[in-house]
Amino acid sequence: MPEKEKLRIDKYLWAIRAFKTRTLATDACKAGRVKLEGQNVKPSREVKINEVYHVSKGPERRVLKVTGLLENRVDAKTAVNFYEDVTPMEETQAFKSMFHAPILKRDRGAGRPTKRDRREIDELKDDFFN
Repeated sequence: MPEKEKLRIDKYLWAIRAFKTRTLATDACKAGRVKLEGQNVKPSREVKINEVYHVSKGPERRVLKVTGLLENRVDAKTAVNFYEDVTPMEETQAFKSMFHAPILKRDRGAGRPTKRDRREIDELKDDFFN
């Protein structure tokens, strides 16, 4: 695998498949969704080995540690060797549980929920999301 000494953060994030296109990686950097030690990162910042970046992509938040520099985009199995995902397990589980949220549905023609129904719905939501 070709490794480089100098590599831009946007190109690195694209190469390890954190973003689908390099433009999306650049836009994420410009929008402040890529951070190093709590500071926003410009797309042209050079990546160094052992740095830890916080990457936000929609509701997903990942913490990536650089273990190697990768200039070109490769398949996912190879890309895994160039970073370490150190995202806390709580955040990973919270993100995955968003897709298993209960779907609240009322029968057609049932009308508006009563005050009692509304309280039960709110209680169900609070129990699931807290």
